[in-house]
Amino acid sequence: MKLKGGLIGCGRIGTQKHLESAIKNADIFEFAAVCDPVKERAENAVAILEKAGLKRPKVYTDHKKMLEEKLDFVSIATESGKHKDLTIESLKSGKHVLVEKPMALSVKDAREMCDVARTENLNFGVCFQNRFNPAIQELRKKIESGAFGKIFHAHIAVRWNRNKAYYDQAPWRGTWSMDGGVLSNQSTHGIDLLQWMLGGKMTEIYGYITNLNHPYIEAEDLGVGIVKFSNGAVGIVEGTSNVYPKNLEEVFSIFGERGTVVIGGLATNRILTWKFENEDKHPFMDLPDPETVYGSGHVPLYKDFIDSIKNGHPPYITGEEGMKALEIILGIYQSSLYGRPVQFPIDFSTSSMSPLRK
Repeated sequence: MKLKGGLIGCGRIGTQKHLESAIKNADIFEFAAVCDPVKERAENAVAILEKAGLKRPKVYTDHKKMLEEKLDFVSIATESGKHKDLTIESLKSGKHVLVEKPMALSVKDAREMCDVARTENLNFGVCFQNRFNPAIQELRKKIESGAFGKIFHAHIAVRWNRNKAYYDQAPWRGTWSMDGGVLSNQSTHGIDLLQWMLGGKMTEIYGYITNLNHPYIEAEDLGVGIVKFSNGAVGIVEGTSNVYPKNLEEVFSIFGERGTVVIGGLATNRILTWKFENEDKHPFMDLPDPETVYGSGHVPLYKDFIDSIKNGHPPYITGEEGMKALEIILGIYQSSLYGRPVQFPIDFSTSSMSPLRK
């Protein structure tokens, strides 16, 4: 049975990756409706689907009207600051929900989203598609097999470029109310990989953020942090949008007593180092970079999400999983604000995305 979905948000990520996922997964789901407050963007989404030979979806500019449709699920690809309200409205209308990263701009909102999904007994997934990168999946198998032995530390480095033209495309970018900075937007995928691979509960975060090169945005363009875990592992975060003259790399490195792996490329897509006893190379060392930093992970992510609805199991990346990267980001913001490490459990109940306000 083919499931029917609705897409809210027909901007850059919606038209590039969510529609691609519908086209490549056309045998298991279709977007029966698309919604954007700017009708031309919604019509553009329709044109893309029709050009691919798919059925024309209904067009909406009001998501509340779209939610009156008989849909199995809703995908949300809007400004980050709108994720919480749209997710909760969609869940309460009886639809499963797949939301783009970051799932919310506060841990309080993220927890509320998860609570509503649980109360409504509906699946709630988060788009951390880089978990589906083939190279990342190979690393995950090694970790789950115990091949590393004790894992000591890991480092995520997101070294990209975002210029004024990027921010001029959408006034919400770089604002505290709708987006956040390089950690919340560009680096959240890598931060998710860091905590996922290291595992264990987070115990302490020490971080610093600053804006060195983007005076026209509110948020940070450089963020660094050290995250300690209960299992003794240490994670190092480095995110910048100041790299000249264009995106350079996203590199994840992990070090254990019996293994060393470095996955780099444009978006953690290619194995650079693969060292275990009697094993020092991997076929994925020759993988090409993706066309964009989004990679190709949305397609398998959608396949998993549709399967989770059909077969009644949680999606690969649940709301609770999606919240962990957000906790690290906001922990770095709090630490930078107070100028000291912060310990878990952190009181996120009154914290703002903006580190300029207590």
